[in-house]
Amino acid sequence: MTTKPELRTGANLLPGLAAVALFVVMAAAILSASFGDPQGFAPDAPITASIGYAMFNLDMGAVPGEGMLVAFIAIAVTLDAALDGSLFLAKREESGSPVALLADGGREIRDRLRDDADDDGGDR
Repeated sequence: MTTKPELRTGANLLPGLAAVALFVVMAAAILSASFGDPQGFAPDAPITASIGYAMFNLDMGAVPGEGMLVAFIAIAVTLDAALDGSLFLAKREESGSPVALLADGGREIRDRLRDDADDDGGDR
């Protein structure tokens, strides 16, 4: 028999209320945001160069843009952290010391597979 869910008051109440308050603040900010009218680019405008100038907040481009240097740095730091994390997770260790996986280019495994195939008498 199932029972209806109960609200757990105590240590779980404060983080839940904080999450709801954060949701309300973000929803209010998103719903009240206003954007200007979209603008097209001139047919002869150098768009790639203008994006580069806008990214570093330089007023040299033909296409107007807003400064995006902070966003560029935040993306760079995030991608760097993701790369570092993937390398950390991919590292293999045995008894606390790192082990190189297939450091010989896979020759040892290839030779072992060939020896197993020769022992079976099968041709590949």
